Amino acid sequence: MNVELAKMIDHTQLKPDTNQAKIDHIINEAKEYQFASVCVNPYWVNYCYDKLKDTEVKVCTVIGFPLGATTSETKAFETERALKDGATEVDMVINVGALKSNQLELVEKDIKAVVDVVKGKALLKVIIETSLLTDAEKVIACQLAKKAGADFVKTSTGFSGGGATVEDIKLMRKTVGESMGVKASGGVRDLEATKALIDAGATRIGASSGVQILKGEQSTSGY
Repeated sequence: MNVELAKMIDHTQLKPDTNQAKIDHIINEAKEYQFASVCVNPYWVNYCYDKLKDTEVKVCTVIGFPLGATTSETKAFETERALKDGATEVDMVINVGALKSNQLELVEKDIKAVVDVVKGKALLKVIIETSLLTDAEKVIACQLAKKAGADFVKTSTGFSGGGATVEDIKLMRKTVGESMGVKASGGVRDLEATKALIDAGATRIGASSGVQILKGEQSTSGY
């Protein structure tokens, strides 16, 4: 088993019909394969923390998910609660509509509102939703995330049609330099694609197909 690769994967279950059995399943897989984290919706954070607190697997959650259109105050509150429940990694969605309206100061402040909550307590990954942006907007989003003090930029929620591409990862890595992490997520389903994204500059992979990736199998999973 490729433990080094497993440590780069956030084992993900974010679908709206996720039940406890599915959460238990990814928890058990995360323990077995030593994934970096389980990535779950906020409701499941405390449950996952309780099951994983004696392991090295972290609990990651999503904020403002999947649209990014909640207020900054809501995102900050959601983050505070997630940290209290045991999350140590947070993936927030930017306000895509504000970015596309050229309200760049608002977008930066929105990210900063979450940065201020997680500072010294958790990693922050900023989802820029690449499938909805032009290349110029992707660059601006990455620059704003870096300026606001985020730890990572991330491609996608997996809920907006498109997912991670090698081209986007290269662009994001070029924009943020080597000081930030870059997470590829959305449609990452096999080992070949995963390796290509890592070669392009990704330092974390978000996938619900982590086990299949490690086994070199093809998955049809959605995220």
